[in-house]
Formats: sequence, C-alpha cells, structure tokens
Amino acid sequence: MDASLVEWLLVALAIAFAWSIGAHYTGACMGMPYAAGAIRIDRALWLMAPLALVGALVASGRVEATVGHGILGGGPIGIPTAVVILAVAFSLTAAYNFAALPTSTIQLFTFSVVGVGLALGTPVHWSTIEVLLAVWAAAPFAAFGLGFLFVRIFDRGPATRTAPARWTGAIAVTLVAVGAAASFAMGANDVSNASGPLVMTGLFGLAVAGLIGGIGLALGVVTWGRPLLRRVAFDIVKLDPKMAIGAQLAQATVILVSVAFGQFTSMNQALVGGMLGAGLARGRRRVEWRTVRGILVGWALGPLSGGTLGFVVATSLHHVGWL
Repeated sequence: MDASLVEWLLVALAIAFAWSIGAHYTGACMGMPYAAGAIRIDRALWLMAPLALVGALVASGRVEATVGHGILGGGPIGIPTAVVILAVAFSLTAAYNFAALPTSTIQLFTFSVVGVGLALGTPVHWSTIEVLLAVWAAAPFAAFGLGFLFVRIFDRGPATRTAPARWTGAIAVTLVAVGAAASFAMGANDVSNASGPLVMTGLFGLAVAGLIGGIGLALGVVTWGRPLLRRVAFDIVKLDPKMAIGAQLAQATVILVSVAFGQFTSMNQALVGGMLGAGLARGRRRVEWRTVRGILVGWALGPLSGGTLGFVVATSLHHVGWL
C-alpha cells in the first residue's frame, strides 16, 4: 500500500476511534444531569461535545506524552503498527458500544498496545504499566470515598425538596456544571487513546494529535452518544439531587487530579465508584447491584480482549510480512 495512503488510514482510524470514545463516555459525563432532568438529552450532548474538544486541545498534553512515549520503547513505531493498534482498539470499543456495556476504553487501549508490542518484540515499559495499574486500582476507591463524603457533607446543609423527575434552580445549574467539568476532563483524559498512536509514530506533535482526536470525540458525542447516556443515567443508582452532584463531582475530581500528573484512568470506573459511594451514603437499597456486576464483567473483559486481539492480529500480520 502506498505510504501516503497508510498515513491517511492512520488519521482516519484515529478519528474513528475517538468518535467511538466520545459516544462511549456520554453517560459517564452527562448521565447525572440528564437523569436528574436538569438538562434535555440533545442539549446535554451539544454541551458536552465542545467541552470535550477543548479539554483535548488544552489539557491532554501530559497524558498524550505518557501514552506516546511511555508505553512502548525502542523509538517511534511504524505507521502500520500504529494502524493495527488503532484498528484493534477501535473495533473492540465499537463492539462494547453496540452492546451498551460501559467497559474501560483506556484499559482496553493500553493492553491493545501491549499485545501488539509483545507480538512484534517491541520493548514494553512495564514500569509505566505498573503505575497505570496502580492508578486504575485506586481511582474507583478514591471516587467511592469522595462520593460518600460529598453526600454526607451535602446532607448537613439545608434540606432540599426534590421532585421525582425535574429539579430546577441552583440544583439544576450545579448538576449541569459538574457534568460540564466531567466533559472537559474526558477530553483531557481520553483523547490520548486515539491520538497516542499518532504521537508514537513521531509524525505528529502533541497539539496536532490532540486536535485530531478532539474532533473525533466531539463527533462521537453528538452522533452516537444516546445509548450509553441513557444506560448509565438510569440503571445503576436511584438518584436524588445531592447524590447526583456528589457522584459526578467525585468523578471529575479524580480524573482531573490524574490528568494533572500525566496519567489517565477510566471515566466509567470513577463515575461508578462515585455513584456507589453516594448510594451507600443513603443506604444499600439505592444501588442496582445486578447492573454494577454486568459493568464489572465489561471492565474485566476490556484489558483481556484488548491484549489478546492485539497480540493475535499483530502476530498474524507479522507472519505474512505486513508488519
């Protein structure tokens, strides 16, 4: 295949993967305000899309550097290798999106990179993987604690009268504001899944790669974001306004702190951790444990499927001389 065509294929796959990521995380970002009736679904998606793009443009550099230079060693990778990484991660993410199962795209992507690297004999920076594993393990527990704490703090304040579907005034504004913060954090945190392989090739700088990925994120939010938004919004915890604010604020806090240190972690794991903490602050009966167990299965399958498929595809293509 002509070299220029392979480069265009690489960019197209990066945009496509970012598109699937944007769709995948609508529920993790705008699920709380939407479930609360604080914002309609179309407005939620059109608010989230530009904020995700801005987050990718202005706050993703350190995470992109971690992904682009910290996972695989041995210098820049070939464009065909980057194409395989993106194709594997994109196809799996699209499959999980189709099943409306909120797995961790970051974990799926990272182990796709590791699987491809192992298949091709490329050095893997296991110290980076160890740090990421520690961050991934800590993030939902940190969000759980913050979600529980925030709800308890909010409960000490003035009593809030709630309606079953719609909340207005300051509560609605706060819910939308924390959803907006989570949308910005998603752009900063998750764009490197799609843009990182561009950086790995050495052909794209951090800013250009972030722009390409950010455009894909925004497109995914507005074109295919509804199924995951509805699932996360309504199937996990029976919400009241303070719980919704506490869960989303816990998630955004965990993600932004992680990004500030150049690490990325799962938006869904942070959200569900915050939601469980908020739910248990009000009693176990508010948590839909069957749905949570299904999501946990998805989280387990993500890294396993990413690593396995990446290794198998890269090994096969290497044997036929394409890699």
